[in-house]
Amino acid sequence: MKLIDGKMIAAKKLLAVQELIEDEELEPKLAVILVGNDPASQLYVKLKVKAAKEVGIELRTYFCEEGTPREEIVESIAFLNADPDTHGIIVQLPLPEHLDADDIIGLIDPAKDVDGFHKTNQEKFLADQACVYPVFPGAIMGLITSCVDDLRGKKAVVLGKSDIFDRVMTHAFAQRECDAIFIGCAQKNEFTLQEKDVINQADIIVTAIGRPGFLSCDLIKDDAIVIDGGISKVGEKVVGDVDRTHCNDRDIFISAVPGGVGPVTIACLLENVTHFAQCKESQCTCEHC
Repeated sequence: MKLIDGKMIAAKKLLAVQELIEDEELEPKLAVILVGNDPASQLYVKLKVKAAKEVGIELRTYFCEEGTPREEIVESIAFLNADPDTHGIIVQLPLPEHLDADDIIGLIDPAKDVDGFHKTNQEKFLADQACVYPVFPGAIMGLITSCVDDLRGKKAVVLGKSDIFDRVMTHAFAQRECDAIFIGCAQKNEFTLQEKDVINQADIIVTAIGRPGFLSCDLIKDDAIVIDGGISKVGEKVVGDVDRTHCNDRDIFISAVPGGVGPVTIACLLENVTHFAQCKESQCTCEHC
């Protein structure tokens, strides 16, 4: 098993971001809205704050109580949308049950949506007109291309729970002339024989299910690249979707858990914030922005 080190890939991206900020004398500013006391969300925000500070991005966190009504979140986003000094806005997910994530994210100005989650930006990406790359698929592609640059003619399979993730991730592969198949796993307890066959033939496997050990290593062929983005916690241990029990002696590439998708996602986020700041500084008027 060859481990894909996301921390190393992220470090290279962050260095490039820092150099761009310094060379062009940019002052990127990112606003993060955190609702509730979810420990994982608090940790993710702390990691973003740390990485932003290291590269020279000002990150302002807006904490809201668990039961904060929608109206107050709406007001906060409206303020940040109108603030000329705010280049990017993210709402840390998951949100408390009384708030609909799609609804809240839809309130963000697409020109400040650095995650790439807004419906307008997703449609632009699918039409190859996006100003920035969606961060989660961007991180996944960054991990894959650290192993192999040319994806033309390769077969990929995407295991996930979301139709949106299906469309965006499979399109990311199509852009690289790689044939990708999505297998929805939201209600699945096990793979069918046909699905097992598809997985076994895949050169690249991307998983974002959030179910510990759901993908058995014996379904993965030799030389395959596996990006495990389905982070879960079992006791005090952070694990992914892949059951790694018999992976150590296999000739496959697999992303670290933790330390794989997460660090690269943060780096991609800060790339996008810097890009928006750069566009504003240069008064970019391209149709994608």
